[in-house]
Amino acid sequence: MNLLLVVLGGGIGAGSRYLLGGWLHGQLGNDFPWGTFAVNALGSLMIGLVFGLAQRGSLPPAATLFLAVGVLGGFTTFSAFSYETMRLLASGSIGASLLNVAGQFAVGLLAVYAGFVAVRGLTGA
Repeated sequence: MNLLLVVLGGGIGAGSRYLLGGWLHGQLGNDFPWGTFAVNALGSLMIGLVFGLAQRGSLPPAATLFLAVGVLGGFTTFSAFSYETMRLLASGSIGASLLNVAGQFAVGLLAVYAGFVAVRGLTGA
């Protein structure tokens, strides 16, 4: 049953990543990996929310597995982030590659923290 939860969630996450990334690519162009950047930030926020709720006992283990490992595991794109950073470096865009690394790292950590803070604010604890 756990494997089924992860597989179903992973499909939802991967499909969502594809749609959001494609939409952002169409909106903002291909000069910077905005789709991956947005997916990693949103995925980090969501994993903060999921684990914040799970720590408070507000989310059952099966739902945590489905959302964190399945949906968010399929949604976030660290391997794409790594490739796109290397592509920026190879094209001579050192500044953009550094912005990509530092920005995604900082935004990801802040987003996870924001998820935990949001859960505290919503639950009043």
